[in-house]
Amino acid sequence: MLTEHLQQIDWSRPWLDFWHEPGQAVAQAVAAGAALPDALNHAPAAPVRFVPQGALPPGQGYEHYMFHSGQCPTRDNLHDFFNGLCWLRFPRTKKKINQLHAAEFAATAEGVNPPLRGPVRDALTVFDENAAFLLAPPLLWEALEARDWQRLFIDLRPLWAEAQLVLFGHALLEKLVHARKPITAHIYRAQPAIDSIAELDAWVAGDLSASKLAGKPFTPLPVLGVPGWWPENEDFSFYDDHAVFRPRR
Repeated sequence: MLTEHLQQIDWSRPWLDFWHEPGQAVAQAVAAGAALPDALNHAPAAPVRFVPQGALPPGQGYEHYMFHSGQCPTRDNLHDFFNGLCWLRFPRTKKKINQLHAAEFAATAEGVNPPLRGPVRDALTVFDENAAFLLAPPLLWEALEARDWQRLFIDLRPLWAEAQLVLFGHALLEKLVHARKPITAHIYRAQPAIDSIAELDAWVAGDLSASKLAGKPFTPLPVLGVPGWWPENEDFSFYDDHAVFRPRR
């Protein structure tokens, strides 16, 4: 039952800093008896209206339906709870993702349900489900791109005070309800000096493009390695686990 799953969310976790305000409001509405689509529709306006999953016509693609109807089919589960929160927090970015999906449909002769997804739609799915935005000093970026985990998390540890990591992917947020060391985000490099989530949302929506996504602009980051995010990483042997902190191929 969704209410039971929502009760398991610890809103004090640092990765939920930007999510607890809308998240708790929606969770309280669900606890009071509202279906998830109704609870989301009572939040500040999103560019889509949330409807039950049954509104999606049989055989019609989710993204195609949403683009043409302005309605987001939503199930009463934790995955769609976080997807709804993403629409509330990052409306421009989520709308841009949907527009890029629609452009890919239009570019194929098959239209609504093309048999092959292709690199752009694959990247859009990765982005939507598992992306996080990192604003960080250049030295941190160099270490991250080199997969130099010891330098990134130990030698340069003080620099993390100048960085900001904002989770976006709704599957990523869902997985972190029951946090485990191997959970890894696909990091998308964000412009520095962004002062609010609204500014970040506008910047990401403007930066996303089919050509950029086709190049897979992601870097993996085991998020529980971030200083201050998980007590166990205060012991630096945490980073010796090569099954999680893997060297660059």
